[in-house]
Amino acid sequence: MITLSVVVPVRDAEPYIADALTSLKRNARHDFEFIVVDDGSVDATPQIIGDFRDDLPGLTVLRDASPVGLADARNRGLSLACGRYVTFVDGDDWLARGYLADLVAAIDALGCDFVRTDHVQVEGRKRVVHRAPEARRGVVLDPRGGILPAAAKTMVDYPYAWAGIYRRELGDLLAFPGHLHTAEDRPWIWRLHREARSFAVVSLAGVFYRRMVPASLTQIGDERQLHFFDAFELVFKQVQDEEELLPKAVRTFCALLAHHLELGDRFSPELRARFQARAQDVLAGLPAGLVAGSGLEPERAALLRPLLPRHPKEPEERFP
Repeated sequence: MITLSVVVPVRDAEPYIADALTSLKRNARHDFEFIVVDDGSVDATPQIIGDFRDDLPGLTVLRDASPVGLADARNRGLSLACGRYVTFVDGDDWLARGYLADLVAAIDALGCDFVRTDHVQVEGRKRVVHRAPEARRGVVLDPRGGILPAAAKTMVDYPYAWAGIYRRELGDLLAFPGHLHTAEDRPWIWRLHREARSFAVVSLAGVFYRRMVPASLTQIGDERQLHFFDAFELVFKQVQDEEELLPKAVRTFCALLAHHLELGDRFSPELRARFQARAQDVLAGLPAGLVAGSGLEPERAALLRPLLPRHPKEPEERFP
């Protein structure tokens, strides 16, 4: 019987994938399985994965001839998962020795639907521990209580799927919006916190997350960045009938939009124009009072101001 399924989507991670798989080898147990989804890599990633076939017990490898994106790659892995629990590891990250066993022990002890963890951010030789926003540790909580307040950083602002472990019986709640090529974790984390029954946060920091990787979508300014708007349209659709949650969704969207605008130099002039046009369309559909009251720092609020409609909608109107 499989206790834990580890889903590892990877694409063109030749410099890093050996580190990830070596860390999985150091975490392996007879009741763990590792599902690596090679999303159309064109570098040496497939050959490196092949080198681990005899060394990593429980390894299954799927390969897409053409890339389908991170969301669908994760979904493909989920479709093969047999474990009681599921977790995720990205192909350019790695795990501390014994971390997976600690994850399983935590969710076994707490008996909740999912458990979130801290993580270690890596930039070169620099290591910084990032704590999940929930201060209460090792206690079972209502996931909806992890959404608010609107003005504070909460668990829906910590969307990293790899920072946690989840009961596989959650089923469709674990699936990612497959048509999104970036920001797919935003509607995913909102749905998980709105619809799951219980969760907890524990003080484990065994995921080492590489930041500023050149091939990462966070560093690339192509048209996939437009999926940021599609992701938040899904979030707004989720909360359109929940008046108490909408201010949080609007504030998060505005803060992330400002962040994207700050990084606008990575866009070509044509893509920058398309990005700003999408921003104007989405902002025009949001309640003006919530946008105006989003509480952004003055510098970030100033970035949004030129994109706001001249005749804003009234506060009581909702995103269609």
